[in-house]
Amino acid sequence: MDHPVASPKRSSAAGGWGALKSCGKHLLSSRAPLSGARAMLKANQPDGFDCPGCAWGDPAHGSSFEFCENGVKAVSWEATDKRTPPKFFAKHTVSELRGWTDYALEGEGRLTHPMRYDAGSDRYLPVSWDDAFAEIGATLRGLDSPYRAEFYTSGRASNEAAYIYQLFARLYGTNNFPDCSNMCHEASGIALQAAIGIGKGTVLLEDFEKADAIFVVGQNPGTNHPRMLGDLRKAATRGARVVVFNPVRERGLERFADPQNTVEMLRGASAPVASHYYQPRPGGDMAAFRGIAKAVFAADDAARAAGRPSVLDRAFLSHHAEGHEVYRAVVEATSWEAIEDQSGLSRADIEVAADVYLGADKVICTWAMGVTQHKHSVATIREMTNVMLLRGNIGRPGAGLCPVRGHSNVQGDRTVGINEKPPAALLDALEREIGFVAPRKHGHNVIGAIGAMLDGSSKAFIGLGGNFARATPDTALVAKALASCELTVHIATKLNHSHLVPGRVAYLLPCIGRTEIDRNSKGKIQIVTVEDSMSMVHGSGGINKPASPELRSEIAIIAGMAAATVGSDKVDWAALADDYDGIRALIERTIPGFAGYNARVRRPRGFMLRNLAAERNFETVNGKANFSADALPEATEHQQARAMGDTFVLQTFRSHDQYNTTVYGLDDRYRGVYGERQVLFAHPDDLAEIRAVAGDRVDIVGTHDDGVVRVAEGFRLVPFDMPRGSLAGYYPELNVLVPLSSFGKESDTPTSKSVMVSIRRPAQAA
Repeated sequence: MDHPVASPKRSSAAGGWGALKSCGKHLLSSRAPLSGARAMLKANQPDGFDCPGCAWGDPAHGSSFEFCENGVKAVSWEATDKRTPPKFFAKHTVSELRGWTDYALEGEGRLTHPMRYDAGSDRYLPVSWDDAFAEIGATLRGLDSPYRAEFYTSGRASNEAAYIYQLFARLYGTNNFPDCSNMCHEASGIALQAAIGIGKGTVLLEDFEKADAIFVVGQNPGTNHPRMLGDLRKAATRGARVVVFNPVRERGLERFADPQNTVEMLRGASAPVASHYYQPRPGGDMAAFRGIAKAVFAADDAARAAGRPSVLDRAFLSHHAEGHEVYRAVVEATSWEAIEDQSGLSRADIEVAADVYLGADKVICTWAMGVTQHKHSVATIREMTNVMLLRGNIGRPGAGLCPVRGHSNVQGDRTVGINEKPPAALLDALEREIGFVAPRKHGHNVIGAIGAMLDGSSKAFIGLGGNFARATPDTALVAKALASCELTVHIATKLNHSHLVPGRVAYLLPCIGRTEIDRNSKGKIQIVTVEDSMSMVHGSGGINKPASPELRSEIAIIAGMAAATVGSDKVDWAALADDYDGIRALIERTIPGFAGYNARVRRPRGFMLRNLAAERNFETVNGKANFSADALPEATEHQQARAMGDTFVLQTFRSHDQYNTTVYGLDDRYRGVYGERQVLFAHPDDLAEIRAVAGDRVDIVGTHDDGVVRVAEGFRLVPFDMPRGSLAGYYPELNVLVPLSSFGKESDTPTSKSVMVSIRRPAQAA
């Protein structure tokens, strides 16, 4: 059935009554509105649970309500009274379920029992926990090398779960840790580690209250982390400039009505967010910031020629940074023609952005996956960092770098050891504490794991949450990789497509969620912890009754598998699963920054992990912040597409009714799309050029030159405000077009924001 697709009203604001109506709709659809509403009052509160959605920070002072529209969706999604029990699997074969949408699968509700795949009936059948652990352990022990197994981690896993997961895998003998961060902010970690000595941002939430200017690059807070909009709006209201670089004009970055502001809601008022909104071509951010640097250096030359003080922070550059002069030479050698062509912005616009930067004493630069999912993402983040270093905008209040993470604990997982290239200090500490020889060989990231499963060198996949088959690129190839395994194990709360490509032996192990009460054998309620984008570590304790008495915590499930695989001689897994204080004590003894962990995490709002770069103490090889001196790419995808003709650059992104691969509904309110997800956004002039009109159906064909045929069929065209030559649409539906062989230099992150494609009418398929 065709559903209407309407263009959004440009005068309406993000948030407001639309957000409140959406909250009500999702609470009602969960069939548990009262418990969902009660749960929201405990979201991101000191005596409650950390929202299972995004990783935006919580204010130190606290407030009555610390949740947003998408937080309500995440909580109601988990707190639903809908169930997917064994009788559901008795009615449906796995082959049949593969034809269901992501939305339909997860809409069946919470998993209730451990299940084992039976190839003869093509169904999942109930199994006991003990039998599941025994077969998983026996299968893992039967592999001829621990490096035949992949241990995947979703960013929703707690610090405690992630820590014992990496401990289990390393006792088993591998560093194969493909992680969801490999597909999002890997480039940020690599770039920042090289530039400032730590792969994390340097700001606190309070810095947004002090900044004079905030540069928001390649991100859509209105959908991906709505609470950030409130902080941006507050900054704009007090006079800070908010400069946006985003190819697609997003509603939340233009105007925002705070649904928690009663007066504003009654008046129907809203406030602007962005003072300046620039729409570079996808992948053009590096050139845009190169242009800002070029304008800054020109202003510095003019100031010195006129006898005025330098516009650069000379003291910072002299005492805390290295490579500034080499970088300056590279910038001055870059022509404005190249900058304008790659960025898609005019010199005049870039110089206005540079004036904002120069006119601000304290600047924050924040970014997300619009920056990180390109071939040259690491170089782009280094370029943005270079610009921030020029005026010392790091290591002081109201200024700094802020990569905004997605999942609520993706940063924490990496902190506690989920790393395929572990630092020697971590392995040394584990060896001293546990008494074993840790594996030193580097393991697989996501791209490496998929390749290893495809070529047969990896035979087992353990998934700690997430939806690997739908989050990764090249959907058909990844399904083939998982199906080729001897063993697949998924720890999950709801059914998803990853569970429908079982290995020879396959288990589906249901766990309790973030919002649910976790009691140990003595009846004590346990808490877990997470780390947000500002390096704050918070406690989290559920308040709802578990969806089924058969559920176990992620920690208990990991402990059960570990005991059955490596035994309990070195680690008493059962004891750790029964008292998470013991896990936190291990973390304290093996990972820096967690002294007094059990006491500090029980304080309201938790504690901050020390960030030396924020103190201008740079743990780089030379002890300084380092400028990079990369040339602009020889040609961006847009330049290549223009040369080829009839080729577009596609970016994938989220709808407003989804979070990562979880689809909460079929609407995208801020973009004016309702009732469907198979839509393709394009500039109106591009539609006219291909003689198409809004609502036409087209097929999207990948043009990556690797011999693989990639097609997404039957997508409805929607005109939108975006650069010419660009297309956009939702993942996971369009991940089928993202080539596994196209990934970021140094980061191996899939290039999901710069996919080369063509458009054809369905009749052209023959």
